[in-house]
Amino acid sequence: MNIIFREVDPFNCWIWIRFSESPTQDEKNYLDGVFDSWYVLGRLGGFNSENLQTHEEGSDLSWMSYDNDQKNASLPALMHNLGIMEYQNLWGRCWVDFGTSDSISIDILINSLNEISNNYVKIEDLIIGGENNDWAIEEHEDLVFKD
Repeated sequence: MNIIFREVDPFNCWIWIRFSESPTQDEKNYLDGVFDSWYVLGRLGGFNSENLQTHEEGSDLSWMSYDNDQKNASLPALMHNLGIMEYQNLWGRCWVDFGTSDSISIDILINSLNEISNNYVKIEDLIIGGENNDWAIEEHEDLVFKD
């Protein structure tokens, strides 16, 4: 799976997926579930890099001293909105407003989709941001901050 970044507007971002062949309905349902789950974690503040205490601790978490003050002091990092997955031939796309969630959210999505590509449905390209010449975009109805 190739990862390509184009211009990324965190409040108005399209995520594009190009498949090696048109996905089946079951594969679409699976991908829809991944994006829905990813959004729920983002909406609940899961992508907050100000509080990655276990990650920073390393591999031995036994008897780790978790700093609840640090957890409570970090600013919220909430994903604002996610459109529905749309499919057209070899393409899938989804609109997202990342809100104040941190870019770790993109890494988590990339890691998840890479696993899906390796084991379930072959993804040729994952494109973050920008427009796609094969499928025109319109201003998304949920866009809050408009030019």
